[in-house]
Order: sequence, then structure tokens, then C-alpha cells
Amino acid sequence: MSDPSTFKTAFITGASSGIGEELARQLARDGTEVVLAARRKDLLDRIADDIRGAGGRARTVELDVASPAEVEAAVRRADDEVCGLDLVIANAGIGKERWSGKLKWEDCLPLIQVNVHGAVATLTGALDRMVERKRGHLVGISSLAQYRGLPRNAVYSATKAFLSTLLEGMRVDLKSVGIAVTDVRPGFVRTPMTAVTKHPMPFMVEVADAGALILNGIKKRQAVVAFPWQLATLVRSASILPAAVYDRAVARARG
Repeated sequence: MSDPSTFKTAFITGASSGIGEELARQLARDGTEVVLAARRKDLLDRIADDIRGAGGRARTVELDVASPAEVEAAVRRADDEVCGLDLVIANAGIGKERWSGKLKWEDCLPLIQVNVHGAVATLTGALDRMVERKRGHLVGISSLAQYRGLPRNAVYSATKAFLSTLLEGMRVDLKSVGIAVTDVRPGFVRTPMTAVTKHPMPFMVEVADAGALILNGIKKRQAVVAFPWQLATLVRSASILPAAVYDRAVARARG
């Protein structure tokens, strides 16, 4: 029986920068053939060239994760090309701060399309084949924001809560057929996405460290990987606060 902590092949969305890029590079160094998927083909090609130059194996897929049909087709095509995906990582995600009093449907839709529709299509794209093979590992990059609705981030928090709940349900269902499911809940990681964020970001984690923490958890087949521990402990504690207490605490924190 093969070692479940090693992966011959992996498909990663949002792989043109940030956590996705870092996971691709670290997996490739471990000997995994990585399929990099994102919209920015020029960046994917540069990363893939770097990986190949270092002796690794990489393929690229230009992909708009907001289109579920396109995502499903890309995952299935990759599964065919690499003779079966061992690891699928739904990493692509976007955020947008907005006070709820000014929210409109058009503000919400892009986050729902990428963080929900795109993630679900990624995770289910080759799931029937994994079930048939009785092996595989599904990973979703959620967020510590999934524990409570955050001010100016109601939609983002909601999409990540959806993803975490989906992953939990999938995990309990799929354990019986040998498929592992890991819910990754990062705090603040130094990436292009956080570079434009103006509010305080305590316990910032460097992207290389985040990649190592995530891959260590995946290899151990952990159900949940939440980090950094300081912020994870704080937000888990906040999740059990009564609504009135939570509201006052957030109001004070926001000044």
C-alpha cells in the first residue's frame, strides 16, 4: 500500500501567487507532479518554468475559477492527463471589504462565484473517480474568518463558513472509501491579497511558513489545519461568545 503522506500528482487552483504558488513549489520539491491552475497564464508559466528548472514536474491550466463548468472540465482533464490525481487543492479565493449597509448583490456575487461555486466545482471535479479508486485527498483553503461574521467582511466570512462546513460533511462521508479531506483555516498570510488590506493584521505569517504548515497538516491527514495558533485560539474562543458580547468586543476592537 502506498504511503498516504506522499502524492504523485496534485491539482491546485489559485496557483499563480500567494499560498497556491507556495504549495505548488513545495509539493514539486517533494517530487509531486503539480498542475497549476489560475487565470494569469503568464505567471503560471513562469512558476512552472522555475519548477522544471529545479528538476520538478509541472503543468499549467489557464482557468477562471468563477466558471464551475470550466473548473470541472479542467479537473477531469488533468485527472486523465496525469493518470489520476492524488491531491486536489481548492485554493483560489477572493475578498472584498464592504460595510454591510452599502452591500449590493453585485458586490456579493464575485465572492460567491469564486469562493463557493469555484471551490465546490474543484473539490467535486474528479471526486467520482477518487471514490472509484478508493484513494485521494481533498483540501479546501478556508479561513479563520469562518468562525464569526466579521465587520466589513460579512460575505467573505459567509463564503468561508460555507466551505468549512462543506469540507466537514465531505470528510465524514468519504472516510469510509479512503479519501481524506482537510480544511485549512489560515489567519493573515503575507500575500498579494493581504498587501492591499488596510486594517490591522496581527500574527502575520510568511507565505513560506504557511505553505510548510499546510503541507505538514495535509501529510498527516489532519481534519483541520488552523494557524497561527495564537489567532486560531482567539477566534475559536470568540466563536462561543454570546452575540451581544461578541458585538461589543468587535465594536471596541474597531474603535
